[in-house]
Amino acid sequence: MRAPVALVTGASGAVGPALVARLLQEGYPVRVLSRGRRPAAWPEAVEARHGDVVDRVAVAGAVAGVDLVFHLAGLLHVTRPTPALTREYERVNVEGARVVAEESTRAGVSRLVLFSTIAVYGPTGPDGADEDTPPRPDSPYAQTKLRAEEVVRRFDGTAELRTSVLRLAAVYGPRVTGNYARLVRAIESGWFLPVGEGLNRRTLVHEADVAEAALLAARSPQAAGRLYNVSDGDTHRLRDVLEAMCLSLGRPYPRLRLPMGLARAVAKTADTLVTPLGAAPRFSSALDKYTEDVAVRAERIQRELGFRPRFDLRSGWSDALRARPG
Repeated sequence: MRAPVALVTGASGAVGPALVARLLQEGYPVRVLSRGRRPAAWPEAVEARHGDVVDRVAVAGAVAGVDLVFHLAGLLHVTRPTPALTREYERVNVEGARVVAEESTRAGVSRLVLFSTIAVYGPTGPDGADEDTPPRPDSPYAQTKLRAEEVVRRFDGTAELRTSVLRLAAVYGPRVTGNYARLVRAIESGWFLPVGEGLNRRTLVHEADVAEAALLAARSPQAAGRLYNVSDGDTHRLRDVLEAMCLSLGRPYPRLRLPMGLARAVAKTADTLVTPLGAAPRFSSALDKYTEDVAVRAERIQRELGFRPRFDLRSGWSDALRARPG
């Protein structure tokens, strides 16, 4: 009896390499589909395909003979996207999910795991959110990820296909990107100054734990047709996250901080100055994102699938920053 073949779309992103490595460790033949041409980055055992997830011919070829599909491919969050980029979110995140689900159904794939985001909840406020909380996406990225979920879940039970959706907390690891990567660089430079008291809450997960959750979702009969939040099992004050990063980098947590009132005044002034130059005002919105609560509970995946995160905040950041490329 042959081993199940796994396809990972968008495998060259932040999470893909960790998932591919975990699948290989478990003995799965692995195929990847990505727009980036990086054949040298994959072990010899990986079959690398190049193609866009909205290219039906490329997707059909990629899913042929495949048992498990892990759909990571998607356009990531950008603050204040242009109209053209907003259309690209629709094309890649929503239409891409539809094409992958349709071609997976035609090919007789048994399980499709869609990677989504806790951003679909929007700012959670002090009470937090779980899988039963009505989503309130507040950006084109989050809105299209939610629609991608709806598209994929409509295919559950069609032919042989069963689907599972994983809403990921903020993912970090050796390939950390986005705001957390910028914070790492600021701390390393010695110019990092915390803004406010850092009491707003954040939900994170290490990339290795994402890979483990994905395997459980693909293998577990209980995961068919289900939706799960994926996190390290806790919510953290932003200050705790920053302290863990500083500790892992061997830097002291700054004794000084920028008062929130002053930070907002500076951001408002900066927005006023750049607007006449044709630039979009973004400093105030960036500050709002920095200070918002994103507190999401993830007990369901632990209860139903037995998921146990390996990394807590401090061990996770220690691993992530020790293993960075280069």
